[in-house]
Amino acid sequence: MRPRNIWRVLLWTGAAAVVIALGLAAYFLNTYQAPPVDPAWEVEGSEDIPEGAVTVRYTGTATLVFSDGETTWMTDGWFSRPGPLTLLYGQIEPDLDAIGKGLERNQIDELAAVFPVHSHYDHAMDAPEVAKRTGALLLGSESTANIGRGWGLPEQQIRVVTDREPIQLGKFTVTPIVSKHFQFADPEMAARALGDPKIDAPLTPPVSTFDYRLGKAYALHVAHPKGTWLIQGSAGFIEGDLEDYDADVVFLGVGALGSQTDAYRESYWKETVERTRPSRVIPIHWDSLTGPIEGPFTGPVRAAAFLVNGSDNTLTFLKNKDATNPHIEFITLPRYDEVVLF
Repeated sequence: MRPRNIWRVLLWTGAAAVVIALGLAAYFLNTYQAPPVDPAWEVEGSEDIPEGAVTVRYTGTATLVFSDGETTWMTDGWFSRPGPLTLLYGQIEPDLDAIGKGLERNQIDELAAVFPVHSHYDHAMDAPEVAKRTGALLLGSESTANIGRGWGLPEQQIRVVTDREPIQLGKFTVTPIVSKHFQFADPEMAARALGDPKIDAPLTPPVSTFDYRLGKAYALHVAHPKGTWLIQGSAGFIEGDLEDYDADVVFLGVGALGSQTDAYRESYWKETVERTRPSRVIPIHWDSLTGPIEGPFTGPVRAAAFLVNGSDNTLTFLKNKDATNPHIEFITLPRYDEVVLF
């Protein structure tokens, strides 16, 4: 083959390789796995909401809005969705437009409190801006408080909570219980996400994803004259921690649960669901961390499978628990629509 032809072949081969690589990157970064929940579990928004009913709205991840018509408060308040490459290699900060749209879609003007269940970006990053816009009290650990301080939230809107000390929000009694975050099976991921957990100074974004360190992970037990519920925003547990906290409903965080062992999943169920004896389980934190916050929920972006895999295991586990616990109703919530809880 003539040298000129050799170079032409090499050029076309290289160009084809680049096109294939770009195509694969687009596929893995912009498409999503199926959600690890049963579509049959999804309920619709409630058309008739009786006066005094307790309702819930769901944005995704662990962002939940609770209201009894007199008092409204929320967990996390996370609406920003940085893309995969930004999360891994760039710096992140609250998306002010997304926060405005998220509050509008949840029909929120005023909040009594916003309580991130821990201080990772997908729970606490947007909470200070949510508090600013709604007058809410920012509740959480000292690490969450430092996220608020770094965003310029006034100190009078920040409260560091005490383990098992009830907080009164109107008729809602919210008891934070120090728990554990989901335990990543991969040692490197565990070290980056869970090691050195404290944010010990005001954190001012834009910063690295992993600058939003864990702080403390909380399970939240909520009591209201209409009923009780538990919010476990991350699939972690401490043995016996919830023994005295019965709940009618458990909001069960299942993020990355499928990547753990069968024994871990069984222990998580025992310590979170069996301990609290609910009649209803509502899985949360099963949707994509990078997908849009409009339209249908998606499962994890396909690229996430290289870091934390196991969506099929999560779905199999949850469906098995549904089948073997006929006394427990499984449901998943629609996006933004108000659903009567009690």
